[in-house]
Amino acid sequence: MCGRYVIARTPGQLALPFDARVDDSIADSAAPNWNVAPTHTVPVVLERLAEDGQLLTEVHAARWGLVPSWAKDVSVGSTMFNARSETVMEKPSFRAAVTARRCAVPADGYYEWKAPDTGHGKKQPYFVHPQDGAPIWFAGIYEWWRVPGDAAAAVRGEQTRPGRAASQDDAAGQWLLSCSILTREAPDARDENPHLAALGALHHRLPVGMDEDTAREWIAPDKDKEHTRALVDRVVAQAFEVASGWRMHPVSTEVGSVANQGAHLVEPQEPLFS
Repeated sequence: MCGRYVIARTPGQLALPFDARVDDSIADSAAPNWNVAPTHTVPVVLERLAEDGQLLTEVHAARWGLVPSWAKDVSVGSTMFNARSETVMEKPSFRAAVTARRCAVPADGYYEWKAPDTGHGKKQPYFVHPQDGAPIWFAGIYEWWRVPGDAAAAVRGEQTRPGRAASQDDAAGQWLLSCSILTREAPDARDENPHLAALGALHHRLPVGMDEDTAREWIAPDKDKEHTRALVDRVVAQAFEVASGWRMHPVSTEVGSVANQGAHLVEPQEPLFS
């Protein structure tokens, strides 16, 4: 799984590979986040059709933890920050989004915790990141949720957008943009590639990373279920190749508290156990 990650790049840097526009929503939430947790505001890259039919590629601010359009309360999203690739096409919470609303969730790396081989004692956090310093583009999905009047105080302003009024006398309302990251089964801890083996020993799940070309195809709007299923299968199949370029090192247990921030969180530390 992926429950904590780092995004320190600016929206402008994230927009460049996609020739994307930076949405106004991200301007005030562009500070580096060295300890991203569910419900935090995160950047996502997505494509959408404008009212004039033009296809727009944009960087938006979203809430991490997908809130389905039919949800009664925003709190359901706090546990939906990951979507299992094996069931994403069938699960009611995700199946509409993966078919029509896919995004790339950028990260500089992510944190994962490993328990001692004995099964007792403190878990050791690790920082997983691309060896070449490039960003990770996680395969993501997103959803829009209309914010009820009594729930407005429960969401951050930068995570919402005004809707279009149905009539001149109708209030447009606010819509929450939220997202989730796809995961797959991790590599075998005995894999012949030592870097994949290390990821397999770290955790039994792996967030699905993409290269830039695949990410461009992933975010393209599409409502064809068969094409989506084939795309999911291909992206998942390529995830190990992408992950083979990742490296990991132990970091401070400070990352265990979401209140802690700063570049020092990703600096290598002596492990708690060997």
